Amino acid sequence: MIGNWNEKKVLAVAVGLVAILFAIGWLSREDPSHQPYLKIMGGGFVFNYRNAEVFYGFTAQVVRPLASGSIIEASFEDPGGGGPHQASERVSPMTDRYSLRSPPVRGVEAGKPYKVVISVYDRQREKLIWRTERSYKSQISDKVVPDAPLTVGPGYHLNPEPAARPGG
Repeated sequence: MIGNWNEKKVLAVAVGLVAILFAIGWLSREDPSHQPYLKIMGGGFVFNYRNAEVFYGFTAQVVRPLASGSIIEASFEDPGGGGPHQASERVSPMTDRYSLRSPPVRGVEAGKPYKVVISVYDRQREKLIWRTERSYKSQISDKVVPDAPLTVGPGYHLNPEPAARPGG
């Protein structure tokens, strides 16, 4: 039985198997044009009690090619009730990961979702290329953050203001 196999038969079977595997791969592939431009890697709230700051943001990775100079923009809901905060960054060939964050915010309530609209524009900000929405919740209220920084300067010296001292 083994004697019936020759090089031509083995080659024909190998080519047939490769063709079948190629067809299966082609039919099961994901079309890149259906993928989002950004993959949100993570995000949430940051409470920096030493500096008396609360902000929130996210990190995104470009997973579908974007032209250099395209703009990634985020619109962060203001927990304090004002208008949304904007942050943006230009796409660069030097990296595929971008972190955008809100300016310092106040009025954060535990468990309440805060909306972030993430948009990608062309380099002139004339054409919207892609948009998605996310929401982030904090597990704690910003009442744990003091009104003034606890420390000042690069050496973490105690803030001389009485409002910054615990119990002060």
